[in-house]
Formats: sequence, C-alpha cells, structure tokens
Amino acid sequence: MIASRLFPPEVNAAAFRLGALARGLSAQGMDVSVLTTTPPRQAPPVPDESGIRVRRWPVLRDAGGNVRGYVQYMSFDIPLVVRMIGQRFDVAVAESPPTTGLVVALISALKRRPFVYYAADVWTDGVISMGAPGIVVSVMRAMERAVLRRAHAIISVSEEVTDRLVLLGAERSRISTVGNGIDTELFTPDATPASSESYFVYTGTMSEWQQPDIFIRAFALLSDEFPDLRLRFFGQGSVEGDLRTLAQQLVPGRVEFGGVVSPLESASWIRGAVASLVSIVPGIGYDFAKPTKTYAAAAIGTPVLFAGPSAGADLVRGAGLGRAVEFTPTAVASAMRELLANAGDGTTERERTRRASWAAQHVSLRAVAERVARVVSQAAGSPARKIGDDSAGTPRGDERASQ
Repeated sequence: MIASRLFPPEVNAAAFRLGALARGLSAQGMDVSVLTTTPPRQAPPVPDESGIRVRRWPVLRDAGGNVRGYVQYMSFDIPLVVRMIGQRFDVAVAESPPTTGLVVALISALKRRPFVYYAADVWTDGVISMGAPGIVVSVMRAMERAVLRRAHAIISVSEEVTDRLVLLGAERSRISTVGNGIDTELFTPDATPASSESYFVYTGTMSEWQQPDIFIRAFALLSDEFPDLRLRFFGQGSVEGDLRTLAQQLVPGRVEFGGVVSPLESASWIRGAVASLVSIVPGIGYDFAKPTKTYAAAAIGTPVLFAGPSAGADLVRGAGLGRAVEFTPTAVASAMRELLANAGDGTTERERTRRASWAAQHVSLRAVAERVARVVSQAAGSPARKIGDDSAGTPRGDERASQ
C-alpha cells in the first residue's frame, strides 16, 4: 500500500516516482493499492494504471491547485487514518510530508505491519529555509525524527539527503540511497519541439527556495541584444504571482507563463529550448538538492543552465550537462549568451545524443523504481517495529542499495 497526497496524473517529481514505483511493484507480482487525492482540475487525464488499485479522496488545495500548507496536509492525513484502518496490506510506503509518515507509522504499528518511508526531501531543512518560527521548526524536527526512527526502511534520493537524514536521527544501516530519476521513455531527444522561436524554458515548481526571478533579472540584462528571445515558464508555485509582476516591470511582453502542462508537453517545450533553467538559492538549507528538472533536460539532450550551490553545480559540470554558475543575474546572463552561441553554431545539437545517453544510463526512473521496489519487497517479509521501538534490527541499507 502506498500513501501519498501526490500521484499521477499530477505533474511533479513525487507523482512521477511513485507512479513508477507502483508499476514496478505490480510488475514484481505484488498486489498494489494507492491511497491518494482527487487530482486538481488542471491536471492531465487520469492514466490507466492497470493492475494498480488507486483510491482517491478530495482534499483542500491552494489557489494554484497544490496540497501545500498545514491545513491542506491535514485534509489528507486525518481521513488517511480511517482509510488505512480499513485497508489490508503487508507493507506500507509513506511519502512525505512527515505528518503523513506519522499516520502511516501509527496504523502500521497497530496492524503489526512494517512501513517504508520515502524521503525524497528533508522537511526540517525546508521549513528552516522558509523562515518558519522556531516552534514550527521544532515540531517538524520532532515529527520527522519520529518517522525516521520507526520506519523499517528509509529510501533516500541522494548521498547528500542520506547525510541529512542521519543528522536527524535515522540509522544509516536502514537507509537505502537509490538516486533520483526521470522517465527516459517520455523525456527523449525524439520529442517534437514545441516552437521554432528562440527561448529559454523553466518547468516545474516556482518556490521560495528556487527564486526563479533570477532568470528574469538576467534576461533583462541581455533582452535588448536579442530582441526575438523569450522566456517561458511552465508550472506553478508560491512565487508565480511575483514572477509575473517582475516580468511585466522589467521585460514586458517577453516572458510567458503557460501554467501546468502534461509531461509530454513539457518535454516538447524543453526539446525546443536554447536551455532549461534550474535554480536553487544557496545558503538557505537546500544546498544538497539536485532538482529533477536537471534530469529531464539531460534526458532530452537540452543544455541545463543551473544557478546555485555546489551539489547541483557539480552534477551539471561533471556530466557535461550545460552551464553551472553563481546565483547572480550577471553570471546567469553571461551563461545565457554562451548557450545562445552554442545553439547558433550547432554545438547544442552535436552534444544532444551524448547528454541523453548519460541520462539513460544514470537517471532512468525505471531503474530507480526497481531499486525501491526491491527494498519494499524485502520489507514485506519482515516483522513490524513496535510503537516506541527506536532500535535497529533490519537488513543493512548499504547491502540493499548495492543490489
């Protein structure tokens, strides 16, 4: 049983990886049920997940259609208690936030069943980066620690996240670091370019810890040099309104916001772009992040323009995925000029196949889902941990991760 507020057809990294996990478990012969939410109005059509029982429940969403905020989380977590009590399962998988993890931990313990926590992020770091009050940070840290200590196994998406989880109290022996990935069968160089115009594209969440306004400010520095150049934003988020206002002030008529689009449409827009824009604000608690946007662009072969700290920058530089620069408008504008020159002289197309091959080899979502499915399958045959039992006593996570 998978419990998550996010699942296809919602368009975000969490939904993609959980959809892939459900398919991977089903392919192994497991009977898979998903307890999730009714998708927002703007979501693409619900996919046919044959062999997977998906049970949906209406929840509160913000103006952008997101389940984002304490009240919205509770609108999923409180009904989840009753939904899980009536659900039979051998092993449960809980996706963040930790409030959902706590519900799954409690019901799993009452039913004497193990559960696996999918830690794609560190929520304590997230609330700190948003400047939350000290009491909120303390409560989040306590909840996250409780979930990590009671999970039979923990899934981490990177070594950096694993280190942060250990600092929060998770035992390294119970963590399987599986990596993160993208659907390399959908995000491919064979995608049809959405437009022949010259543009940079930003896809996905627009939040405080990404601050994609840096790309608008950089674009304003070179917009007069390239009168036909455009910026395109797809997705949504808490700072979208601020981005629209800033774009109208600095470069009116040159920045377009396309809202939430399907993965297929997103792939088409990335395929036709000069580069895909990715950002992480340095020094606010997310320096370890490696955004899925990077993998999506790499799988298509489109260059990445990354602005932010070393973890994401080292990935881009080390794999030759594009340009990684400091988080300043001047540095971003300079990289934009380089990437425009590369698009004009044919360098971008010559490098496309190599980038896509790297993605297929290193960040295939199917391969990641298979690694997670093996951990879940192992947990299904293991005894549950009792309420209040914070001890270890499970197979070593490094042994599972090496499979």
